[in-house]
Amino acid sequence: MEETTSYPSIEPSNFDLIVVGTGLPESIIASAASAAGKTVLHLDPNPFYGTHYASLPLNDLVSFLESQSGPQSQPPETSSDHASISLVTRPLYSALEINTYSSEPIDNSRKFNLDLAGPRFFFCSDSIIDLILKTGINQYMEFKSVDASYVSDAEGKLENVPDSRSAIFKHRSLSLSEKNQLMKFFKLVQGHFGNESEEDKIPEQDLESPFVEFLTKMGLSQKLKSIILYAIALANYDQDNLEVCKDIINTKSGINHLALYHSSIGRFPNANGAMIYPIYGQGELPQAFCRRAAVKGCIYVLRMPVVAVLMDKDDGTYKGVKLVSGQELFSPQLIVAPSFTFPSTLGPSPAQVANSCDAKEKVARAICIAKKSLKPEVANCLVFIPPRSLYPEQITSIRVLQLSGNVAVCPSGMFVTYLSAMCGNVEEGKKLINAAINALFSLPTPGNSEKSAADSLSEHIEEKPRLLWNALYIQELTTGSFDSISRTMMPDEHLDYNNLLDATEKLFREIYPNAEFFSVTTLSDENLDDGGSELDP
Repeated sequence: MEETTSYPSIEPSNFDLIVVGTGLPESIIASAASAAGKTVLHLDPNPFYGTHYASLPLNDLVSFLESQSGPQSQPPETSSDHASISLVTRPLYSALEINTYSSEPIDNSRKFNLDLAGPRFFFCSDSIIDLILKTGINQYMEFKSVDASYVSDAEGKLENVPDSRSAIFKHRSLSLSEKNQLMKFFKLVQGHFGNESEEDKIPEQDLESPFVEFLTKMGLSQKLKSIILYAIALANYDQDNLEVCKDIINTKSGINHLALYHSSIGRFPNANGAMIYPIYGQGELPQAFCRRAAVKGCIYVLRMPVVAVLMDKDDGTYKGVKLVSGQELFSPQLIVAPSFTFPSTLGPSPAQVANSCDAKEKVARAICIAKKSLKPEVANCLVFIPPRSLYPEQITSIRVLQLSGNVAVCPSGMFVTYLSAMCGNVEEGKKLINAAINALFSLPTPGNSEKSAADSLSEHIEEKPRLLWNALYIQELTTGSFDSISRTMMPDEHLDYNNLLDATEKLFREIYPNAEFFSVTTLSDENLDDGGSELDP
């Protein structure tokens, strides 16, 4: 361990809020609190911003996943004026598998910016985009369009998602009847949100019914229902099997998703479709909020572990934190990243927290690296694999996001593909992800990672990209909690940030009920070009 004297002394020693971890929820709250005039200290034991929302070079990502896959604890500390209870880091990742399918190392591994929480993107009309514009942090970020969306079958065959009038007309596998059905349905949804009379509104009883039932009532084919449910409304679970579906989407929620999707198309002049992605990775988002917080006076210190929480010796209430340097700092409120457990006097014991996490649902994630696109001539795209597409027991949708070097997440000529799926346990998660990888990629024969002569000769006609490297891991899904010590949530299973942003704003308002959650920015630079999508509607 480094000598205590190598850590900087932090002045002052009293703050309105101390935040540990620079993940997205922590960074948003630190920025909002700083904008509201609060004194904020933002600490992170890591040498990088983003924590569980970071984008990291290849080797750093593996090291972080390994470090967060087992429990870590500090011995109890003592304090002359306060009781001191050590923090415990709980494991939030498990079943980490790293596979290399090439005898040669990946070139320029430092040029990768890999998302820990992928796949994830922004709808152009997302609430998070509205917040980016409101706060002015768009001056710190650049974006590219996600070029296309596809639905995949068990063989990895990709078909375009008909998400607009022109896409419907161009779609080759839809019958004329299906095209008319889809056009009629989109027109119905548009009328519901338009200024038409009440007669054009969808009846209330239909809005509360399961979305899949409403789609059936509208006469849509099974193929169209699957596209709408899983590639546009982004349903997680098999909506046709109510016995296994843990999240039934009602019609109101479903058409709200459609409205968000359609309102995102054309919002920004240089965005080709409904979705955009930040250049250099999702980790740019928490960094942008941190930069805004710093402008407003927030103090940042990386590589600074918090080893203990300071408690009042008489009533056991929270008073402050003790740093690895030995320095004690004080605040009425503390926010910690989800990898930290609360001391037993403030909530569940570390063992209880670990046990409760094991009982909750998880999300299986994977990162794949290849030198060929899933779809020729397409750089950045989404792929959806609906339930039961790969095998009969598949009850959740699998989401896939492919990114290229043009968003600076990998060297030019390479492609990074993220996969995720909800799962109840490790075995289910690994089965889902491996089945999707086998459908989308070409893997070498077991026991022989080298190219054979036949492989080399046939590579020019091979449809699937050859997998060079992948990582698979299971992530716990944890929610936040509120008290004088509050804990934020892990990245959720969704592809967007809407739920996470809602939970973060709620936490901020509970801590500061009389403060505004970001006033309109005074920053004037609102014309940042992403090289593909200007955030200037």
